[in-house]
Amino acid sequence: MSINLRTVYAFAREMYPKVSKETIQYGTAGFRGKAELLDSVMFRMGVLATLRSRFREGSVIGVMITASHNPEPDNGVKLIDPKGEMLEPSWEKIATDLVNVSDQDLEQHVAKIIKDNEIDITSSSYVYVGMDNRYHSPRLLKAVADGVIALKGNVREFGIVTTPMMHFFVVAANTKEAYGKPTEEGYYDKLISAFEKLRNGQLENGNYRNRLIFDGANGVGARKMLQFNKRMNKSLDVTVINQGVGPGKINEECGADHVKVQQRPPVGMPIVEPFTRCVSVDGDADRVVYFFTDETGQFRLLDGDRIATLVAGYLMDLIQSCQLDLRLGLVQTAYANGASTDYIVNELKVPVSCVPTGVKHLHHKALEYDIGIYFEANGHGTIVFSDSSKAAISEAAKTNPKAQTLLLVIDLINETVGDAISDMLLVETILNQKGWDVKDWISSYDDLPNQQLKIQVKDRNVIQTTDAERVCVKPEGLQDEINQVVANYKRGRAFVRPSGTEDVVRVYAEASTREDTLQLAYEVGRLVQKLAGGVGPELVNPSNNAHL
Repeated sequence: MSINLRTVYAFAREMYPKVSKETIQYGTAGFRGKAELLDSVMFRMGVLATLRSRFREGSVIGVMITASHNPEPDNGVKLIDPKGEMLEPSWEKIATDLVNVSDQDLEQHVAKIIKDNEIDITSSSYVYVGMDNRYHSPRLLKAVADGVIALKGNVREFGIVTTPMMHFFVVAANTKEAYGKPTEEGYYDKLISAFEKLRNGQLENGNYRNRLIFDGANGVGARKMLQFNKRMNKSLDVTVINQGVGPGKINEECGADHVKVQQRPPVGMPIVEPFTRCVSVDGDADRVVYFFTDETGQFRLLDGDRIATLVAGYLMDLIQSCQLDLRLGLVQTAYANGASTDYIVNELKVPVSCVPTGVKHLHHKALEYDIGIYFEANGHGTIVFSDSSKAAISEAAKTNPKAQTLLLVIDLINETVGDAISDMLLVETILNQKGWDVKDWISSYDDLPNQQLKIQVKDRNVIQTTDAERVCVKPEGLQDEINQVVANYKRGRAFVRPSGTEDVVRVYAEASTREDTLQLAYEVGRLVQKLAGGVGPELVNPSNNAHL
């Protein structure tokens, strides 16, 4: 098989010319931006996926076209490595360099990638491509496919799927179907089979009721939840809202990010009784949060921290029942509510690790445990099991019914990445088995009030952090000032970190009361404005509603 690179890149310049001069960076979320600027990026990522597959000796590489929780005009792309993990960090730089090189230098640059990584360009390559349901995704998927075909790779298009489904397909293919069948039906079958066996015909138990409102964020998650409904035969009674039909736009006033940040229900909510379980996913269905309203009409949120603590307690009980010597741990970021960390450490007696923001950091740390649980507060997370833990559980399952339950739980979990629907089915399983409703769940501990701010700055890179982003080391003196302010508040905690995508600094604060939390966030935000080059309007002091 011969490949004429010159012909390939003449085609690229004509069909997918680079139209943006701005440098873009590959991060945890891959590349994101306005859809009209991404055609050349998509073509080049098709090229890179083909090279990556050859570099990994013909393993399937995934490409997912989505902007997740971003507004509908945006889109993005990220690559999925053979085990379902995020793209290897060293190749993130390769991806960044590739999309930013000029059209004129593209041929030479790809030749350099091939040479530097000793890639056999004549070997076989396999790329799976999927997309969310944004109106511009089909055009961008064609660009990816053209990039794969240009280097004579094999491409399989899955059409509209969730991001977690793409991760599932990649792992299933690379494990020769040991993980499951790399098809949409294979995905449904694995999760539904495990869920219904765990439910065992018991649709209600104690305070648990078999009814759920599902906010699909007008995204692909809504479409797939409707497919689950068709196949589950009411083993879970789900009403899907924000289905993506009509005028509703992806993530607009709905979805997990909106519900968590705005602390209110999404648009389109039907009138429901107090304490009805409701769940929101984001645009590509890799985040999930629960919520409800109480008898006074007050909105209550059950976010990723709550899901993590529920899962940790459940798995710890199962492990102890099986009399297995397995090390279970929970991984959080600095955004985790301090009350959840206290509950995990002091009540559940589960070890906790803190890592920098970003799924790749959480996933990597979770792999250090026999059973690693990780959830970001935004609702993105999963549970990973080591091969040795699976072997021990399988052996115990020969005689122990609890171990048999644990094996079914493993099948229900999408270990490859945060999966909103899989995580939701796990939560429903746990609540059912415990006989809990949302009142029981939320009463396990009281969240500390918290507040997040975005402070506009001239250059976000002036902020540098350490200790899992909890300590600011530059500009010098800023952390000392933050420490002095935090000391004035009961159970006060605050940190600052640069955004990964825009020139803003993110501020997080929590304290024992709502009033103290707002004031603490304000004071830390003002310190950032003063010491880190703030360019936006001055923050308003919440205590007197006046500019200081």
